[in-house]
Amino acid sequence: MSLADLSPAELSALHEELTTRYEELKPAGLKLDLTRGKPSAEQLDLSNELLGLPGPDHTVDAAGVDVRNYGGLQGLQEIRQIFGDLLGIPADQLIAADNSSLSIMHDSLTFALLHGRPGGAPWARLQARGETIKVLCPTPGYDRHFMLSEALGFELIPVDLDVDGPDLDTIKKLAAEDPLIKAIWVVPTYANPNGAVYSSEVTRELVSMPTAADDFTILWDNAYAVHHLTDDEIKPVDVLGLAAEARHPDRVFVYASSSKITFAGAGVSFFGGSKTIIDWYLANLSKRTIGPDKINQLRHALFLKDADGVRALMRRHRAIIEPKFAAVEEILADRLGSYEVARWTEPQGGYFISLDVAEHTAAEVVRLAKEAGIALTPAGSAYPYGKDPADKNIRIAPTFPPLAQVRTAIDGLATCVLLAAVTRRLAQ
Repeated sequence: MSLADLSPAELSALHEELTTRYEELKPAGLKLDLTRGKPSAEQLDLSNELLGLPGPDHTVDAAGVDVRNYGGLQGLQEIRQIFGDLLGIPADQLIAADNSSLSIMHDSLTFALLHGRPGGAPWARLQARGETIKVLCPTPGYDRHFMLSEALGFELIPVDLDVDGPDLDTIKKLAAEDPLIKAIWVVPTYANPNGAVYSSEVTRELVSMPTAADDFTILWDNAYAVHHLTDDEIKPVDVLGLAAEARHPDRVFVYASSSKITFAGAGVSFFGGSKTIIDWYLANLSKRTIGPDKINQLRHALFLKDADGVRALMRRHRAIIEPKFAAVEEILADRLGSYEVARWTEPQGGYFISLDVAEHTAAEVVRLAKEAGIALTPAGSAYPYGKDPADKNIRIAPTFPPLAQVRTAIDGLATCVLLAAVTRRLAQ
């Protein structure tokens, strides 16, 4: 029965029951963490073979270059080929770098800010004149995208994102009208946190739409391209091919990494784009570094072998984390479904579940959960500036804890969601 159908007396009785249940959580001394989308130790163990690679007998790459020495700014051909096959990007239009794709995002935006990107002048010139660079942010989205943009002095403009994709009408209108709108963040496959998947049709609209800024950029973060949770393994959209067809070949910056494939803290990151974009990035990068960690790139190439090797590894990841996602969905449906106080995504891949609770209760749910020993990402984290106007969204990251802890945490979270909703309704 929906909360809306309960009488005041029934609401009071339910509140008393939930309060008792909540108070029973505190003495249990829970220390459960659902804050970040981190691989579990069991997942990291899948790649422990990397620790013994490349070994003293493997000091050169396929081209005969000594990986122990300087150079090789674009990264090893063999690792670029593996991930080029996975992402649908030619290896010569891909750069392999060090462990963090966030670092590449920072560098590419900073290069555009200081030096200008192909098709435009340095964005800093506009800032020096008192104008503000703006970035479109499909929301809910990835908090680190938003924090990076804010740190560089950009204004964040939220645009609604549903599980089927963003509000294209709003995006096209804003981008066509304002030359200070220079970019849009996109997580095209299993978006963080709601699992949205951008179709070829949506992508074609983004790469072909008229924009007031000649140097408008799609920041295409394909972080979860191979992180499937079902047998329907969605193939990455050929965004660079579509952009070239639309006569905007330089519009897209592609980011990816192996961080949630092998070792989260010791993977390989990638930057893709047109030949013009790759040449521009390398020219700027050469002032910052002599070359990436090619030993790590070689060990990854030896371990993964080819694109099918990555796919096989990711199916082993899926076997570990899929039951955790299933447990979250099962418990939320059992505890919250009949009360109609929340809705949540059931993603086909990625690392997160997006939970919408009763409006104006998310911060209270997070507070209640924290006091009960359940750590959640702060309410509003998936929104620009950390501000969710409806105070209803909570991001759930179930991959890191063991399954038993996930079940305990989600059951406790459900109690907090209901308690906050009932308390608010009684106060109205």
